[in-house]
Amino acid sequence: MTAAEATPEWDEVTDKAFLGHPKGLGYLAFVEGCERFSYYSMQTLLVLYMTKYLLLPEHFGGVIGLQWLQGAYFDGKAGQPLSSAIYGEYSSLVYLTPILGGLIADRWLGRRTTLLAGAIVMAIGHFLMAFEGLFLFALLSLIVGVGLFKGNIASQVGELYGPKDLRRAMAFQIFYIAINVSVIIAPLISGTLGEKVGWHWGFGTAGVVMVLGLLLYIKAGPWLPKENRTEQKAASVAGSNFPILLGTAAAVVVLLRLIAPSVPAIAAAGISGQIGFGVAIGLLASVAPADRPRLLALLLLIPILALAMLTNQQIFNAYLNWADTQFQLTFFGVTLPTSYMITIDAALSFTMLAAVALYWKWRSDKGAWEPDEIGKMILGSFFVIAGGLCLYVAALTQGSGKIGLFWPVMFHLFNSIGFSHIMPVSLALFTKVAPKAILATVVGIYYLTFFAANKTVGIVGGWYSTMDTPSFWLVHVGTAAAGLVGFVLFKALIGKRLDGDPA
Repeated sequence: MTAAEATPEWDEVTDKAFLGHPKGLGYLAFVEGCERFSYYSMQTLLVLYMTKYLLLPEHFGGVIGLQWLQGAYFDGKAGQPLSSAIYGEYSSLVYLTPILGGLIADRWLGRRTTLLAGAIVMAIGHFLMAFEGLFLFALLSLIVGVGLFKGNIASQVGELYGPKDLRRAMAFQIFYIAINVSVIIAPLISGTLGEKVGWHWGFGTAGVVMVLGLLLYIKAGPWLPKENRTEQKAASVAGSNFPILLGTAAAVVVLLRLIAPSVPAIAAAGISGQIGFGVAIGLLASVAPADRPRLLALLLLIPILALAMLTNQQIFNAYLNWADTQFQLTFFGVTLPTSYMITIDAALSFTMLAAVALYWKWRSDKGAWEPDEIGKMILGSFFVIAGGLCLYVAALTQGSGKIGLFWPVMFHLFNSIGFSHIMPVSLALFTKVAPKAILATVVGIYYLTFFAANKTVGIVGGWYSTMDTPSFWLVHVGTAAAGLVGFVLFKALIGKRLDGDPA
C-alpha cells in the first residue's frame, strides 16, 4: 500500500483527537514549537557569542572566510559593530528566503518535502555552530533552512479544516501558543547552557530540539492533509509570473549595484538590502495589473512598519550587549544569564497579546468605538515611543552603578503593548487587502517588513559602541516617532483606497 493510500481519511468536523481539534494540529504545533525553540536559542545567543568570544582576536582568525568578509563586505568593522552587522545580515535574510521557499514548495517540491529539507538543513546549521571555524557556513545553513521551513508549516494548519469549519481560528491560536511558549523557554534552557556551561552546549541543544521536531513531523505524516501538487502549482502560476519576478528582481539588483558607489544610502543597504528591494519590485511586476494598486499600497507600508518595529528587533542585538555589561543581574550572589531578558520580553509579549485581544473584544461586545487596523498601529506607536523613552531614562539616570531592572521591565511592558497593536494587526491587514489569487505571495511580502527592520537594526546597532547610550536609545525613539508619522500619513492619503473587498 502506498503512503498516499495509507493516509487515514478523517471527518473535518468530528476529528477532535487533540484538544477538540484534528490530531495533525497537535503534531504541527509541537513541530513549530521545536523549530521556534531552535531559532530563538540561536537568536538569543548569537550576538553575545560573537562579542564575548568569537570576534576576540584569539578566535577571530580561526573562522573560515571571516577575515575576507570583514574587509570585502563589512568595511573593516571589528568588535561590536561587526557583530551588529553580521547579526543584521543573518536576521534579515531569514525573512527574505521564505519567499523563495514558498515558490519552491508551490511550483516544484510540495510543502512536505520542502519543509523536511528545511528542517534537515536547519539542524545541520545548529550543529555546525559547535565548530567555530564553520561559523559562516552555519549561518548560511540556517538562512536556507528557515527559508524552506517557515512558510510551509502554517499553511498546513489551515488545510486541516474545511472552509466552513469554525475551529480554524482557534487552531491558529493554539499554534501560536506553541510558538510563544518556545520563545519563553528557549533562553532559559539554551541561554543558561550557552552562557554558564559553554556556547556550543547552547547551540547543540538547539540542534537536538530541531532534530526532535524533524522526527515528529515525519511521524505526523499520516495525520496531515494530502497534497494536490497539480492544484498547488496551478494556483502559484496564476498568482504571479515567476520568470517576470526573477527577471525584474535581477535587473533591479544589477541597476542598484551599478549606482551604489555614488548613492550612499544604496551602498549602506548592501547586497542583501538591494536584493530585498529587487524582490519587492519583482513581486509587484509579476502580478496581474489589476492587483498592483493594492500590492503597491502594501509595499509602501513596509518601510513604515520597519521603522515602527526597529526598537523591538534591536532587543536581540545591541540591547543584549548593553544588558550584559550595564544591567544589575546579580541577585543574592547569583548572576543570571543575560539571555533571561529575552524570557522577560517573551512572557510580557505573550501576556500583552492576549490582554490586547481581550480588551478590544470587550469593547466590541459593548458596541464601543474601535479603531481600524491603521488606527491601532497609530495607537501602538505611542506605546513603542513610551518604551523607547524608558530605555533613554534608564541610560540617562544610570550614574556610576549598574542599571536596576525597573526601567528595562517597563520598556518591555510598553513595547509589548505597542507590538501587540502593530505586528498581528498589520498581518491581518495584509491578508485582508491582498487580492485573493495572490494571498500566499502577499504573506511572503509581509516578511519583507522583518527583513527591512532587521537589516536596519544591524546598521543602527553598530552605532552603540561609538555613540553615548542615551543618544543611542533616543535614536530609536525617533524611529518610532517617524513610524507614527508614517502611519498617520498612510491613513490620510491611502487608507480609504484600501476599503472594500479585494478582487
